[in-house]
Amino acid sequence: MTSASPAPALAESYANWLSHLTLKDLPAEMRRVATLDLIDAAGLCVAARAEPYMQQIMTGWDADGPCTALGHSRRLDAGGAAVANGMAIHGEDFDDTLEGAPIRVGAMTIPAALAAAERFGLSGERALLGVVAGLETVCRLNHVAPGAIHKAGFHPVGVIGALGAAAAAGVTLGLGPREQAMAFGIAGSMASGILEYLSDGAWTKRLHPGWAAQSGLRAAVLARTGFFAPRTVFDGPHGFFHAFAPTATPDFRHMTEGLGQDWYAERIAFKPYACGTMIHPYIDCMIRLAATGLPADQIKTITCPTGAGLVHRLWEPLGDKHRPPSGYAAKFSMPFCMAVGFHEGDAGLAQFTDAKVQDPAILNLAAKISYVIDPDNEYPKNYSGHIRVETVDGLRIALDQPHMRGGQREPLTEVDIHAKARANCLHGGWSGGQAEALIDWVGGLARHPDLSGLSRFGC
Repeated sequence: MTSASPAPALAESYANWLSHLTLKDLPAEMRRVATLDLIDAAGLCVAARAEPYMQQIMTGWDADGPCTALGHSRRLDAGGAAVANGMAIHGEDFDDTLEGAPIRVGAMTIPAALAAAERFGLSGERALLGVVAGLETVCRLNHVAPGAIHKAGFHPVGVIGALGAAAAAGVTLGLGPREQAMAFGIAGSMASGILEYLSDGAWTKRLHPGWAAQSGLRAAVLARTGFFAPRTVFDGPHGFFHAFAPTATPDFRHMTEGLGQDWYAERIAFKPYACGTMIHPYIDCMIRLAATGLPADQIKTITCPTGAGLVHRLWEPLGDKHRPPSGYAAKFSMPFCMAVGFHEGDAGLAQFTDAKVQDPAILNLAAKISYVIDPDNEYPKNYSGHIRVETVDGLRIALDQPHMRGGQREPLTEVDIHAKARANCLHGGWSGGQAEALIDWVGGLARHPDLSGLSRFGC
């Protein structure tokens, strides 16, 4: 008498779907979003190329190889390219996000797919399919226990990102169902990233997506050898969500329902400002306030109704947020971002320098900004902005932004994304011609027989 085979674990069922995915299965919208994310990410890599943290990661990585770190002439091994590109994409906090269950998506998955394809001589079609698989996996996994990973003190980008990168690299490599399930099992033990960077704006946040990208890549490559890993990495008693989201009751329907029909990654949003996503609608309100002609010295106070989930990352400690210690820390300060938006009409790469955080006019206005928790705020389902202004002569002004520009309700267009990528390349010191060549090459990824042409953008 033979014993019955155990029921498939969640990782096995999900891996089975991934391993049979083809480009023909993708709706036009999903393919469009993936292509725009590739273009956005490539421009961000170039924008960050000369930043100190990128110079340090390039110097500190000790393995050369055949793979491209976009914007750098030195070739790295596959893991190094994944780390460098992931760090660059996320480095200026200008990369994509997901509405409804906030997380960055492309910074962990795109570098893993590109590195796998370039290292093993695979086609652009395989790389694009891997990108889609990774994007969708991150988006679905982040709905399983939304908010609980943050609550436990971990950065979802680092922990969920490793699993998404395993999907991206695994599908690019063409792993079978068992191998892909093992890649998830391996990546679960490679996932990492704590939130302590919030205390002083430390650079470890920048490292998390790159580390996740190379972890997922290595997990997929190791899984090809038959390495034995836990098949119950998602749903086991000591599994991923037990470790990283212990207060949650995971909703695993997000890993089983609507596969191939409901594409979560179609809800990826692209950022118009280079700072914390949930701040964006408040910046829009401040830009509109400035357009009324009200002088900053006539503003007495600005009170912002806000969702409770924004407070610990973007509002508190309020005294520190009023005077952020660095340009990078300023990106996660609601008062500073709002004040810089009022004074400069933008919150792009030029607005977050160490010199800018010393600007007296910006700091004076930031000091007037505070918050109250609105229990009816829709966060995280919707990102909205609300300011209540009192002037020195008693005038009261209320401005509201009902949603994030760049999200589902008001998406950035293809023209917008191309313009953003072009501007980011120029910021990184490239010519307009170089920028256009990169946009064209990355935007046509599926037409390339291999990724050997990627090396021309390592300069």
